[in-house]
Amino acid sequence: MTPRFIGSEIYRGSSYGTLHPLRIPRVSTVIDLARALGWLSSERYLTSPRAKPAALAAWHDPVYLDVLQRAEREGTVSDEIRLRHNLGTASNPVYPEVFRRPATAAGGSIMAGGLLAAGGRIHNPGGGTHHGLPDRANGFCYLNDPALAILSLRRAGATRISYVDIDAHHCDGVAHGFADDPEVQIVSTHEERRWPFTGHIEERGAGEVWNLPVPRGFNDTEMAAIRERVILPRVAAFRPDAIILQCGADAVEEDPLSRLALSNNAHADILHGLLPMAPRFLLLGGGGYNPWSVGRLWTRMWGELSEAEMPDILPPAAEAVLRGLEFRHNRLGRNPPEHWFTTLVDPPRPGPLRPDVADRIAALEARARVWV
Repeated sequence: MTPRFIGSEIYRGSSYGTLHPLRIPRVSTVIDLARALGWLSSERYLTSPRAKPAALAAWHDPVYLDVLQRAEREGTVSDEIRLRHNLGTASNPVYPEVFRRPATAAGGSIMAGGLLAAGGRIHNPGGGTHHGLPDRANGFCYLNDPALAILSLRRAGATRISYVDIDAHHCDGVAHGFADDPEVQIVSTHEERRWPFTGHIEERGAGEVWNLPVPRGFNDTEMAAIRERVILPRVAAFRPDAIILQCGADAVEEDPLSRLALSNNAHADILHGLLPMAPRFLLLGGGGYNPWSVGRLWTRMWGELSEAEMPDILPPAAEAVLRGLEFRHNRLGRNPPEHWFTTLVDPPRPGPLRPDVADRIAALEARARVWV
C-alpha cells in the first residue's frame, strides 16, 4: 500500500486556549510543510473521519462520551462533572471543539487500523493522545486514540501488536488498557520524575511491558544505546505483525515541557529500526509544545516513512511556513535559531552514556534474559 497521511482541517485554528501549551499550531504546520515539499499528493492524503460515539465506545465509557459531547454544545461543565471526569480543568479545558477534535484524531487512528489490514504504512500526526482514560480526560487527552488503534488493528487481523512510545511523558492511558494483555507489547521511554509519575522500571503487567525512565539531559547517544539494546531487541523478540510508534516531539531539547536533550535524529533512527519488523506500521504524533520543533519533526518523520528525498535546505515555500509561525514563550520564542526555518534535520546531540542510564539498560537486558 502507498504510504498514507491522515489529516484534517479541524486542527487549523483549533486551540485549547490562549494560555494552554496546546495553543500552538501543530498538525496544520505539518500539512502545510509536507505540501510545500511536494510530499502530500491526493493519492497519499486522507481526510480523517470523525469517530462516532458507537466506535469510541469500543474503549470509552458511553456516559463519558455523552458528557464530552454535552460539554462541547454548552461550552461549560458543572463542578460535579469536573470532579468526576477531570473535564473543564486548566489541563483539560472545555473549548469549542472539545469533542470534535479528539474524535477526529481517534477517527483517523481507527480508520488506519482498518486500512492496514493488508499491510502498509500510515502517519496520523493528530493521534498519539496516550493519556486518555476510559471515563476521564487526562493530560491534555480527552480520548485515547492509540488504544482505539490497537483495537482497530486487532479487528483487522493483527494478532500481536507492539506499541512503542518515545514521548517525554509515560503512556499511562495505554498501559491502563493493555499492560495485562499478552498480545500487546508496551515499550516506553519517558522522563523520570515527570507527570504522570508512572512507568517506573519495575512496573510490569500480565502482558509484556518495558518501561525505561530517563534522566534530565537525555541525549542522542543514550537513546541510541536504548534503541539498540532495549527497543529493537525487545520488539524483534515479540515478533509483532503490527507496530504503533507514538512519536512525541516533546523529548527534543527545544521543548518547554520536558528537560530532555534529544535531536529529531533520535526519532528518525528509531523509526528506521522498527519499520522492517512488521508489515503494518502506524506512526502517531503525541506531545510537543514548541511549534517549530513539532512541525519539523513530524514532517521529517512523514518524509522518512514515505521514503521522500530529504532536502538539506528547505525550498522557499517550506521555509515560509516555518517563518510564519509565532511562539509567545519567554525563553524559546525569542530569536529562534536559523536552522528552525531552513531545515528539517537537527544537528546531532551526542553526549555521554551516563552510569544511571547504562545501569537501567542493563537491568532490562537482565530481565529479558529471564523472560526468554
